[in-house]
Amino acid sequence: MSNRLNATPNDMRAFWMPFTANRQFKKEPRMFVGAKDMYYTTHDGRQVLDGTAGLWCVNAGHCRPKITEAIREQAGELDYAPAFQLGHPKAFELANRLVDLAPEGMDHVLYTNSGSESVDTALKVALAYQRVKGHGSRPRLIGRERGYHGVNFGGISVGGIVTNRKMFGTLLTGVDHMPHTHLPSKNAFSKGMPEHGGDLADELERIVTLHDASTIAAVIVEPVAGSTGVLIPPKGYLQRLREICTKHGILLIFDEVITGFGRLGAPFAAQYFDVKPDIITTAKGLTNGVIPMGAVFVTGEIHDAFMNGPEHLIEFFHGYTYSGNPIASAAALGTLDTYKEEGLLTRANELAPYWEEQLHSLRDCPNVIDIRNIGLIGAIELKAIDGEPTKRAFNAFLQAYKDGLLIRTTGDIIALSPPLIITKAEIDELFDKLRKVLMKNI
Repeated sequence: MSNRLNATPNDMRAFWMPFTANRQFKKEPRMFVGAKDMYYTTHDGRQVLDGTAGLWCVNAGHCRPKITEAIREQAGELDYAPAFQLGHPKAFELANRLVDLAPEGMDHVLYTNSGSESVDTALKVALAYQRVKGHGSRPRLIGRERGYHGVNFGGISVGGIVTNRKMFGTLLTGVDHMPHTHLPSKNAFSKGMPEHGGDLADELERIVTLHDASTIAAVIVEPVAGSTGVLIPPKGYLQRLREICTKHGILLIFDEVITGFGRLGAPFAAQYFDVKPDIITTAKGLTNGVIPMGAVFVTGEIHDAFMNGPEHLIEFFHGYTYSGNPIASAAALGTLDTYKEEGLLTRANELAPYWEEQLHSLRDCPNVIDIRNIGLIGAIELKAIDGEPTKRAFNAFLQAYKDGLLIRTTGDIIALSPPLIITKAEIDELFDKLRKVLMKNI
């Protein structure tokens, strides 16, 4: 038991850190105490280039004035307002701004507080929609191997990363999974969308045949699978999923928690790939990561299906205490203003060719077995150390941090997703530092 009388500000015992090797960290802490634009400041005064936009979320860079000021003003004006049977102006203003950015027909927004909550909200909407349409026989949900959809029970049920699932029992029933699209023997070192694997979408037809379409409510996929190590959709793959879902009356959900808000060079991946889902989940870039907030976009058809019966009755029994929180709404509006004024939602288009060139220049480094990219996303897959999976990439992470670069690792894969404000000079700095790390044969 912690002795609170002996606790000091640098006592790290109490915080059980998420997705962290806690014992290793607390022996050798890595602390950020400040940030500005593209750089973090460490506790020992060093500058660290942010190669990951925090956790895929700080798209506009750190401590941007419009966002900071919006939060400050809102905190002094209206700190909290309930969203159940009551409202405040900025939640409605934000929703209108968001649907203006979204693919045509995505006309309504439900607010959440994280990507995990956005996924569970989307799954609940899908199940409830099928029921209100008279299709109560459709309880099944289909995810994909290696998919990441957050850490709530719905998300890990449709997700396909074993370490996120194995400790938590039987999860939701009635869930099946499509195969992932990672084909290194055919697609290694692809630039952009790989040529091979589009036909894997037809595995959904096999699953439909197994369970019957009349039992399936929705399919959920990440347009670009991020947390599993950046898996780019093969050419034609997403389009084929859309066709199959439409054919069988199955809702298609795009989890855009990482791809939303400009990561690929369009506001949403649905627009980049020209594939329109029925539901889109977002979070992270919505507020530039500054305040927890997510948003789930649904079509007008889905929304209107619930708008029946007496007007005084609640149409959908779902929501959160902090749905559309005033300060979060203000932060999101400040973020959207920053994106608009600086053209950040499409800036990745301008930088993507240079990013691709510099990323693939690392092909000759030791232990590199694959490189993948799309938009301002990159992945470098490393050969695992025999008997010690994940260690090589983790060693790279530690060395990069010491050398002034923040990267993200998952398994033995280095994932890169810098703030969208990054310059060509900073891209050069990022890959120069990463090359030095990799050349140490970690």
